[in-house]
Amino acid sequence: MDIKNFINNEEHIPLSGMWMDNYDPATGKIYGEIPSSNHTDVESAYQAATKAFPSWSNTPIDTKSKILSKIADLIEENLEDLARAESKDNGKPLWLAQSVDIPRASSNFRFFAHAITQYASQSHDSTGRNTLNYTLRKPLGVVGCISPWNLPLYLFTWKIAPAIAAGNCVIAKPSEVTPVTAYLLGNICKKAGLPAGVLNIVHGTGPECGQAIVEHPGIKAISFTGGTNTGARIAATAAPMFKKLSLELGGKNPNLIFSDCDYEKMLHTTVRSSFANQGQICLCGSRIFVQEEIYDKFKKDFIKLVQELTVGHPMSSTTKVGAVVSASHRDKILDYIAFAKANPEEYTILTGGNTLQIPNYEDGYYIEPTVIEVSNNTCKLNQEEIFGPVVTLMTFKDEEEAIALANGTRYGLSATVWTENLNRSIKLGNELEAGIVWVNTWLNRDLRTAFGGVKDSGIGREGGFHALDFFTETKNICIEYK
Repeated sequence: MDIKNFINNEEHIPLSGMWMDNYDPATGKIYGEIPSSNHTDVESAYQAATKAFPSWSNTPIDTKSKILSKIADLIEENLEDLARAESKDNGKPLWLAQSVDIPRASSNFRFFAHAITQYASQSHDSTGRNTLNYTLRKPLGVVGCISPWNLPLYLFTWKIAPAIAAGNCVIAKPSEVTPVTAYLLGNICKKAGLPAGVLNIVHGTGPECGQAIVEHPGIKAISFTGGTNTGARIAATAAPMFKKLSLELGGKNPNLIFSDCDYEKMLHTTVRSSFANQGQICLCGSRIFVQEEIYDKFKKDFIKLVQELTVGHPMSSTTKVGAVVSASHRDKILDYIAFAKANPEEYTILTGGNTLQIPNYEDGYYIEPTVIEVSNNTCKLNQEEIFGPVVTLMTFKDEEEAIALANGTRYGLSATVWTENLNRSIKLGNELEAGIVWVNTWLNRDLRTAFGGVKDSGIGREGGFHALDFFTETKNICIEYK
C-alpha cells in the first residue's frame, strides 16, 4: 500500500519527492511506502486549514455534530477493513483491533459529536453593581495533533475529534511506523462531508514533519502523545512561542496487589494489564508489587498463565500476543532483557526473555512474554519505560511501603490497586502520584473523565469537556447595564 498525504480533501505526494518504507511487523517485510514530508508539506496543509477555518469555526453545532456522527458511522461500517489494516500495520492481534481499537475510534467521534451539543459557557450576574459577565469558548484556529504508534487510530481520533468538534482546523501527524489507518481515515472524513481543509493529515518523521508542525508560528496548540524525551523537546520549542500544550507521555505504572484482593479476578486481569497489545500500552502495569503473604502463590500462578499465552501471527484467532511494532523497538526491548541477564544479582528471569520464530514468519518481530523478579525498585528495569512484553515483580509488606514503591519513579501516569478494603482504596487513591488510579479493575475508561499524567508523564488533560477546554480559548465579556 502506497500512502499519500491528505490535504484539503485531496491526496498529495510529498513535495520533496522523498518516501520511506513501511514494514509489516509480523513478517519483517516491506509492504508499502510512506511520504517523508517536511516543512513544505506542513505549510501546504497550514494554508488549506487557514482557508477553511473561518467557515468551519462558524458552522452551526448541529451541523458539526451530524458530520462527526457520520464519521463514527463510517468507521463502524468499515470496521473489518480498518481492523485488518491496523493489525497488519501494528502487529497487534486482529481480534484486539476488531474489539477495541476500531470501535473506540468510532466512539471517540460519536462522543464528541454529542459533547459539543452540551458544552456550555458561564455567566455571572454581579447583583447590586449592574454588571453581567459571561464567557465564550472560541476555537483556537489551526492546531497540531501528533499521535503514537501503539494505538494508531484509537489515539489519532482521540485528538482529532475534539479539535474539530470545537471548531478548529487540524494538521495531524500519525506515527510514521503505523500510518495506514490514519490514511484511510482521511477519505472516510471526506465521504462524511467534512469540509476541505478542516482535517489535513501529513506523514513523516518526528524530527522533520513533527518538528515543522511544532515550530510553525501559525499553529496555536500542540496535542502530543508519545515518549517523555520527545515531549520535552516539543515543550522546549513550543513554550517560548506561547502555544497551548497537551502532552501525554511515558509511564512506569505500578500494580499493587494486596493479600485481601479478589484473587482470581486480579490474576487474570493482571495478565491482561501486563501483556495486552504486547505490553505496548502506556497504561500497562509494568511494575507488579505483591504483598508478601501471597507473593509465592501469585508468582507461581502468574507465571503459569503467562506461559500459556500464545505468541503468533496477528491474523490468527488463537494469538494472544502478536509482534512488537518494529525491528528497532524489538531491539530496544531485547537490550533491557540482555541487561537483566547480565546482572543476575539484581534480576531473575522467571519466564520468557527470548525472541521467537513463528513458522512461515521467521523474520517477524516476536518476543516471549517476559517476567523478571527484581531485588529493588531503583533498578534500571523498574525506573525506565520498556514499553514491551516485559514486567517486573517485587514484594511489599504494608500500605506505606506499597505507596513508597509505587511513587518511587519519575513517572505518574496510572496505577492499579487490588484490595477489598474500602479505607485502603480511598487512602491509596489519594496518595498515589498518578493521573488515574484503578481499584479492582484496569483500563476501565469513561470518556467523560479527565485523562493524563503527573510528573514526567505529561501535562494537561484529555477527555470529555477537558479536551474541548484545551482546544478553545476563554473570552470574558463584561456588560454594565442601567
